[in-house]
Amino acid sequence: MKFARSCILALAALSPALFPSSSLAAQHESHNDSATATLVETVRQATAPFRDPRNVPPGYGAALGCISGPEAGAMGVHFVNAELLLNAELVPTQPEALIYEFKNGTARLVGVEFIVFFDVWHETHALNDPPILDGQLLHFVESPNRFGLPAHYELHVWAWRDNPNGAFVDWNPRVSCDRP
Repeated sequence: MKFARSCILALAALSPALFPSSSLAAQHESHNDSATATLVETVRQATAPFRDPRNVPPGYGAALGCISGPEAGAMGVHFVNAELLLNAELVPTQPEALIYEFKNGTARLVGVEFIVFFDVWHETHALNDPPILDGQLLHFVESPNRFGLPAHYELHVWAWRDNPNGAFVDWNPRVSCDRP
């Protein structure tokens, strides 16, 4: 009983830290909205010339074909830059992959993906220091994975096709691998 009472008192003392007030939560949400808008806008400005697939910059090539989601949506076709993929730098204006959707005989840029291999990142960063790009924590993908890639971190940015699930969610229900 004494232990349970101590736990309750400890939780009560921590409750402001564990359960922030609605004003603090609102401040946090608006900060995230601002960071989201900033990264998406930076990606749009940097990739606007590549909306036309005839302008895909040198060094980028199609990889893996069109990637469809496990339940709903897809990612599209990734055009990956191997040189960027093999370094430990994450630069908002230089995504490792440009993502296109091919539909009705037309290719459209829908987003980008930032990718860094786990081993490459941790050559210069501590194991408890995952990559963060403009306030967005990259997702960790273990190996083995469906792509046959080594363990890596990745972040999708749906800069050119709205994703109702969020600008940084892997699968976009508004992207399709179906070619009618």
